[in-house]
Amino acid sequence: MRGYSSSSASSDPSAQQRTHNDWQTLGRLVPYLMQYRWRVLAALLFVLAAKVANVGIPILLKHLVDALSIQPGDAAAVLVVPAGLLLAYGLLRLSTSLFTELRELVFAKATQGAARSIALTTFQHLHGLSLRFHLERQTGGMTRDIERGVKGVESLISYSLYSILPTFVEVAMVLGILAIRFDAWFFWITAVALVLYVTFTVSVTEWRTRFRREANVADSAAHTKAIDSLLNFETVKYFNNEDFESGRYDESLEKLRRARLKSQTTLSLLNSGQQFIIATALVIMLWRATQGVVAGKLSLGDLVMINAFMIQLYIPLNFLGAIYREIKQSLTDLDRMFSLMDKAREIEDRPDARPLVCDAPPTVRFECVHFGYDPAREILHGLSFEIPAGKTVAVVGPSGSGKSTLARLLFRFYDVGSGRITIDGQDIRDVTQSSVRRAIGIVPQDTVLFNDTIEYNIAYGRPGATHAEVEEAARAARIHDFIAASPKGYGTMVGERGLKLSGGEKQRVAIARTLLKNPPILIFDEATSALDSANERAIQNELRRAARNKTALVIAHRLSTVVDAHEILVMDAGEILERGTHAELLAMQGRYARMWMLQRDAQERTETEEVG
Repeated sequence: MRGYSSSSASSDPSAQQRTHNDWQTLGRLVPYLMQYRWRVLAALLFVLAAKVANVGIPILLKHLVDALSIQPGDAAAVLVVPAGLLLAYGLLRLSTSLFTELRELVFAKATQGAARSIALTTFQHLHGLSLRFHLERQTGGMTRDIERGVKGVESLISYSLYSILPTFVEVAMVLGILAIRFDAWFFWITAVALVLYVTFTVSVTEWRTRFRREANVADSAAHTKAIDSLLNFETVKYFNNEDFESGRYDESLEKLRRARLKSQTTLSLLNSGQQFIIATALVIMLWRATQGVVAGKLSLGDLVMINAFMIQLYIPLNFLGAIYREIKQSLTDLDRMFSLMDKAREIEDRPDARPLVCDAPPTVRFECVHFGYDPAREILHGLSFEIPAGKTVAVVGPSGSGKSTLARLLFRFYDVGSGRITIDGQDIRDVTQSSVRRAIGIVPQDTVLFNDTIEYNIAYGRPGATHAEVEEAARAARIHDFIAASPKGYGTMVGERGLKLSGGEKQRVAIARTLLKNPPILIFDEATSALDSANERAIQNELRRAARNKTALVIAHRLSTVVDAHEILVMDAGEILERGTHAELLAMQGRYARMWMLQRDAQERTETEEVG
């Protein structure tokens, strides 16, 4: 099962559904722009002013041409009339450019602000989703969707406000002028041509959109495969599967190539059809205008004005297909990002949730907890136990017994199926998630670090901690000497997922990070599993010191690490088989005693082999 698969986008909904989604997507974008409503209004006024100035240019050009039809000897007219018209012509040209630049200057803050707000909202929502979503997601495809969505915001606003809206404003003004100044033929020829042009463009572009969708799906799939393969490059090399990974990547690239070829082929068809409609309309208009000039009904300036209007209209219309396609694509990309924001949060704070009250080491209780990752397969069967305030309880048992699930439930990555988990008597479902997680620190079995410095990764336990506090935590985790011996010290980069460090070094960084956080509740999930015996004993002493006067849950496989626990729980198949202190469990001669004997014998054999 995949929680977020790019293949889900391969379905091609009906045009009606897409139109509904487009308007819905636009509706969701509007609130982000309304934060800058005055800038939007100012930009629209500048758009109108720029188009009024632009439409005025052909009119002024007509008067300039007509003004040149003067009688010989009218020297004053030659000097004054054309000079004034030329000056006005230059001012109109300048005004068009000036208003256009003012529009972009005023609206840039709104565009970038809306893009930033949407990206931040998406990022925050993704962090608010459950662990289940993040375990099932496809990182490469998801990041591409976010990237395209943010760019889609900028493109959508730019094309709609700067291209589509101004073009239709200009079309309306030109049609009005043609209807008022000339006979109805000029109006109807232009109007019919525009209708044909827009209908043809929209129809063909709608047909072409599916090829762009196919390209997007293939692009996301290729990106997902590339990112997944590069993140797991060690596994690829271990199994000598470089050629296999290249083949999978190339398969997606081939699908992308075919989709893009179809898109380019149909684009040529679109451009050819558009040019045919434009050329036909222009020829008919000029033929009609030329007849008017010959008949004396129109002046030469009228012919020039009509020609200028047509050129001025069809230049932006020439790009209508590309613009419309980009708008549709931006809407699709934005909708994909909004679909991430629509992912339901499996774990939600209740409306009346309050912060967890935890002033001292609390008592943690699991009360008849039933839970399963899949409702059809229960993992925990009515589990009940207590971690007294300031005490340490250890959980041991074979792999798959449900030990690590306890930590995930306590962090509230999942909610229990039935029963409850309480901290100082407060059901963790009744308090805010952030306050619960703030009160708990964990050293996980599988430590993943950020691709940043060692200091950054340790300080992540408590952002804002001083260098001295970071160093103190590193000393407690027995990693300071290693860091100090590195050429860049605490500024040493750890690499992707911390792969520049050994397993033991990563685990000690994780321990230092948790010690720096210093929460009242601690969870050690196989906290020393990657350490050698000498370092394990030293770190165990530090962990015992860190857990002093704190409520601690220790999840362990090696029993030697939990002998000092206040109580030890032996789990198997989601149930507690035995419980008691180390001595009490040995005296029972049950499961724990057998596990202890097996591990002690294995350790003795290892030590004998090392001595030999």
